[in-house]
Amino acid sequence: MPIAISDRLLFLAKWALIVLVVGIGSGSASAFFLTALEWAGRTREANLWLVGLLPLGGFLIGLSYYYLGRDVEKGNNQIIEEYYRPDKPIPFKMAPLVLFTTIATHLFGGSAGREGTAVQMGAAIADRFSKWFPLSKAEHRVLLMLGISGGFASVFGTPLAGTVFALEVLIIGRMRWKAIPAVAITAYLADFVCHAWQVGHTEYSIYEVPELTWLFAVYAAVAGIIFGLGSKLFTLGMETFGGLFRRYVKFPPLRPVIGGALLAVAFLSLGSTKYMGLGIPTILASFEGPLPSYDFLAKILFTTFTLAAGFKGGEVTPLFFIGATLGNALAWILPLPISLLAGMGFVGLFAGATQTPIACFLMGIELFGWEAWPYLLIACMFGYFSSGYSTIYGEQRLKGQKWKWLGDLKGKNSNH
Repeated sequence: MPIAISDRLLFLAKWALIVLVVGIGSGSASAFFLTALEWAGRTREANLWLVGLLPLGGFLIGLSYYYLGRDVEKGNNQIIEEYYRPDKPIPFKMAPLVLFTTIATHLFGGSAGREGTAVQMGAAIADRFSKWFPLSKAEHRVLLMLGISGGFASVFGTPLAGTVFALEVLIIGRMRWKAIPAVAITAYLADFVCHAWQVGHTEYSIYEVPELTWLFAVYAAVAGIIFGLGSKLFTLGMETFGGLFRRYVKFPPLRPVIGGALLAVAFLSLGSTKYMGLGIPTILASFEGPLPSYDFLAKILFTTFTLAAGFKGGEVTPLFFIGATLGNALAWILPLPISLLAGMGFVGLFAGATQTPIACFLMGIELFGWEAWPYLLIACMFGYFSSGYSTIYGEQRLKGQKWKWLGDLKGKNSNH
């Protein structure tokens, strides 16, 4: 039976309202969040004694989630889980809880990111509509995509990558193409709103891009494989430290206390803030000239330990740090420009860790421009395939197989 014109108009009006509110809400939330993170970073750098309070900050974070947020503590994985089982909305308290605990993590010196927080805020805002409108399971899934795209796009200033990330991250190897219009409009609107609040984003540059030859393509592929292995090392660190904390510290609020104490001692002993917070200065420096070759390993250690202990934030910006500094280190053995390798690592390691090569490639284009696209594409594709099925999002599921000979390695990420 044909759908009445009035029903079509109501459907369009409903989704126009949803996209408008989610775009404005997630963009505004990211603007506030980025401003607060900048304040937290400046305050910490000017008052390094705050690092000594990392155990206290961890205790407050642990108590907050133990008594107020047990039903939202899974973070990004909860959003993906809700995509597959859209039975009940994500509690709105996810947004303020992750916002203020992430700011606390950065204020006291934890090594964490920001993507997870922005995505969770966007999803919590978007999922309000599942209470206000009668939505089918398919529509509920689109709603979650809107929140993911709005949060990701606005926090990084990459609306195209945010669009594809929301479509790509939920199921490895498959996208919901029908959702593209709503997801894309939300991403671009959220990014516009964030800029309208006069909140900017870090600018990166690849300074030298040689013409692609077969030999340079081989070098790029080798680099991509190494980036994929680096992403596996990151996920291994998360699993290892997470397992140790769960095994030996039974009371969850004590995990960030103990972890915070060990981190504070390590940071203060180093006498450097390089590995605290987002690490943006080091990321920028990786495009300029040689850095210590161990920087990427140190960031893996500090970030995986911070997040496994129960501190909040995200993994993506630390992954940028790890990838860029690993690319920087590879300049010692691969005859490619250092800024190009840093840019390739920036997106290639991220592609392996999140299983989202297309979104990462497009992010590279948005951040670095079109000139380096062949190298970025090679880095993302080889980073993706060489990472196997390891991912920072444990609830991701695979549609099909990457390679038939990797079929037995799928584990819990197999197709459902």
